[in-house]
Amino acid sequence: MVFATTAPRWVLATDLDGTFLHGSQADRTAFYQRIEQQRDRLILVFVTGRHWELIEPLWSGDCPVPQPDFVIGDVGTTVYDGQGRLIETIQTEIASRWNCANDRVKRLLVGEPGLSLQRGEFAYRVSYDYDPQLLRQATLNLIQAAGFDVIMSADRYLDVMPKGVAKGSTLQRLAKLERWPGDRIITAGDSLNDLNLLAAGYRAIAVGNSEPKLLAALGDRPTLYRSPYPGLLGIMDGFRHWQVDLF
Repeated sequence: MVFATTAPRWVLATDLDGTFLHGSQADRTAFYQRIEQQRDRLILVFVTGRHWELIEPLWSGDCPVPQPDFVIGDVGTTVYDGQGRLIETIQTEIASRWNCANDRVKRLLVGEPGLSLQRGEFAYRVSYDYDPQLLRQATLNLIQAAGFDVIMSADRYLDVMPKGVAKGSTLQRLAKLERWPGDRIITAGDSLNDLNLLAAGYRAIAVGNSEPKLLAALGDRPTLYRSPYPGLLGIMDGFRHWQVDLF
């Protein structure tokens, strides 16, 4: 199917590690070059657990990635344009939902078994490593009862989040702000912290190396394509599945 050049641009909202960055150097080079050739037809949004300081170097490395139009970072708690400027309208709402809760969360979870506070301070979340053998359901209930959301992935990472904030919900806010038609948005991811992204109601690609827990949580839904191919090969395969002729 060939779409007229006057149609709205497509939006690829993709996770990074395990998805957009996952592939051989040859495959990455070819894929990224193809994206650059399609920039008049494609809006590129990185949706990642990384914060800006670990994202910006990606487009100046040995195998530079295309510079995105927008970045949703920190598991959905920060949002920037491609130049690193905060999208203040959305960021203000996220900050209000969080309400400077870092110290309160840390006090709440002191001594809880199975949790180890990660190094580094994040503005609108508190991040832990967790031991799945020791973490208690009572701890998760405690976090939620205090008015926060919990996002877990890879049987290792646990983020305490502002209520109602995650990768997919922040993408929805950005799409509304930018007036992107929902039927022109395609999401891609591989880990359990991409659940909210792939379940946001847009066409979605779960790449072939996705966590089993992510696939189980997503279940079967008409907006989801489960690619047999890993990483960026899965993104390209997913676009073919959705009959979008960009790659």
